[in-house]
Amino acid sequence: MATLIHLDTHVVAWLYAGRHDLLGRKAVARIEQSDLLVSPMVLLELEYLRESGRTSRGAEAVIDDLASRIGLRVSETPFSRVVDRGLTLTWTRDPFDRLIVAHAAVDGLPLVTKDRTIRANYRACVWD
Repeated sequence: MATLIHLDTHVVAWLYAGRHDLLGRKAVARIEQSDLLVSPMVLLELEYLRESGRTSRGAEAVIDDLASRIGLRVSETPFSRVVDRGLTLTWTRDPFDRLIVAHAAVDGLPLVTKDRTIRANYRACVWD
């Protein structure tokens, strides 16, 4: 049975774009060995990026594509539990980062992220 791991938004965007070259060595290994989850906040952030012109595809298209190609799933952990945990993460003011990290923490799973601030504050990160 494969292990589970959460992915940060930029990792999802890079996987969708086929930009594996942007991923850390350990990140690639863990992605290849694991079942992949995202917080629903990743979907919201992907849609926000599309609305602001930073990406061309919306969240649904990206997640549906990666679900069919690599089995990516959205975590079903109750949002109230995620928010409760997010209330304790005072090291960031970014609501997306705060809830994505909180979701991984509530699920008790590592998070694949390049974000240095997240990696400095959430011990269960995977990157290089």
